[in-house]
Amino acid sequence: MFAITGKFAAIASATLIGAAMLLTTTTATAYGPSSDREDKSSSYKEKNADIVDTAVKAGSFTTLAALLGEADLVHALKGDGPFTVFAPTDEAFKAVPKEVLEHLAANPDELKKVLTYHVVAGKYDAAKVLAAENGLRTLQGHRISFSVRDDKAYANDARISKTDIMASNGIIHVIDSVILPPDGPSNNIVETAVAAGNFTTLAALLTSTGLHETLAGEGPFTVFAPTDAAFEKIPAETLAALGSDREALTAVLLYHVVPGKVTAEDVAKVSEATTVQGSKINVRTYGENVRINDARVTAADVMASNGVIHVIDTVILPPSGE
Repeated sequence: MFAITGKFAAIASATLIGAAMLLTTTTATAYGPSSDREDKSSSYKEKNADIVDTAVKAGSFTTLAALLGEADLVHALKGDGPFTVFAPTDEAFKAVPKEVLEHLAANPDELKKVLTYHVVAGKYDAAKVLAAENGLRTLQGHRISFSVRDDKAYANDARISKTDIMASNGIIHVIDSVILPPDGPSNNIVETAVAAGNFTTLAALLTSTGLHETLAGEGPFTVFAPTDAAFEKIPAETLAALGSDREALTAVLLYHVVPGKVTAEDVAKVSEATTVQGSKINVRTYGENVRINDARVTAADVMASNGVIHVIDTVILPPSGE
């Protein structure tokens, strides 16, 4: 194993400032006095040195540059950007088993996923990186987490050894290990629902109650998600009344959420489940047909990074008085 993803506690602002100062000092030591670095930066800008050219000129990223070529990513990273690249050195790649590198080189799609997991859209200097308490989403889709341990900054479990190497279209931070994206989907439940395109009413109501932030969190959650067609069954006046009563609407929405990740196989084994709202839903299975109260499950096991969605054809309501 040469990359482990993890979850880190929020970093105190004092620690962030100290770490940023430490990293800036490290960078200055590695690249010489400030005036020298400014001269070099000016020289690079005059030659329009983009991220790829800057990495090649550094001389310590030959493997990375070669793999970018294999994955047909050179043109993209020479584009306008801006990009932030967490660049493994040649020494970092030496720690990767030869057979793994050969496998990636022979499978461009997998290689592209690994390499784009090292790239973030936008320009994030050391201070912004360390301030990203929820990590940064990469071009691959998953997030990189950042932490400070023993006055050293880490991207996942890769130590950030140098920072703020400027290029005309972004910035490079050097890391001492290759990092790998986690398995599974990269979008959370809310993002998955929005991307599906047939949950616009549900997404709007989640946003209006602030529950979109909850369901974008760590979870895991199981959501029995009514489609837009399901909401169309509700009389307009009833939906309008719910929209004007945030507490009641929140209760209805939470009645569609069960804590934990409950797959279709798990659902088929139970007769009821307690929702986040507090009331129970009834589960009935007839062969391959599953009903949640009176709603039919029309699609199951839509996986998200923080749980699972089961699509239902009817909005379900908590028992009256609850």
